[in-house]
Amino acid sequence: MPFVGEEDHQRLRIHPMEGEAPAPPTTPLVPPGSSRSEKGIPLHHPPLLRSVPAVYSKPRKRSCFCKCMCWTISVFVLLLIILAAIVGILYLVFKPKLPDYSVDTLRISDLRLNFDMSLYAKFDVKITANNPNKKIGIYYEKGGKLSVWYTNTRLCEGSLPQFYQGHQNKTVLDVSLSGQVQSGSTLMTALQQQQQTGRIPLDLKVHAPIAIKLGRLKLMKIRVLGECLLVVDSLSSNNLISIKASNCKFRMKL
Repeated sequence: MPFVGEEDHQRLRIHPMEGEAPAPPTTPLVPPGSSRSEKGIPLHHPPLLRSVPAVYSKPRKRSCFCKCMCWTISVFVLLLIILAAIVGILYLVFKPKLPDYSVDTLRISDLRLNFDMSLYAKFDVKITANNPNKKIGIYYEKGGKLSVWYTNTRLCEGSLPQFYQGHQNKTVLDVSLSGQVQSGSTLMTALQQQQQTGRIPLDLKVHAPIAIKLGRLKLMKIRVLGECLLVVDSLSSNNLISIKASNCKFRMKL
């Protein structure tokens, strides 16, 4: 075996010869952050977990929408309360009452069958319009109608005049009504048979658009709808007809 000097021995330790396994390290490598057990086995500690606060986006749009809806509903309810209070105060101060009407006289100017078998009727009616209110005036507007019906058939119709009616005022109105009914032969026969009994039922209907006046203030238009159930003794032309019974009802509609 050749002689190996000290320098060659050091060189062999640093650079092992080819085919020779390197010497194991004398000190085992321990990863940083780990510790040893009693038997020398390294123990690995899990890394510490840091809690990251969750970031939530605020629902700003929904919150603003809810606030707007709440404000809108609150304002609407407040307006309703104020309106109800005003109406209540006006009702207590003025104590409004519906106008009423009565049929004074009824005269038939013409009632005949034409050559085409249509029925022509012309009535003259005198009615009294009464305003019972102490502090409310009534404007009778354009478009008022007065009509006479028999068994759901309109015989004739006329227009109510336009006028102003003051407080607690009664106004007599003379209204001329006229109309024509097709296939009037059947209707004329029924009227003649009814006339033999001396009690002919007629229905007088009132449609009056009016406006209320409170002091100097003229309010919105409303409609007075009335119905008078009449019983007359005959339908003779050019004669004053006796009204045996009259029952009138009225209501108001916006």
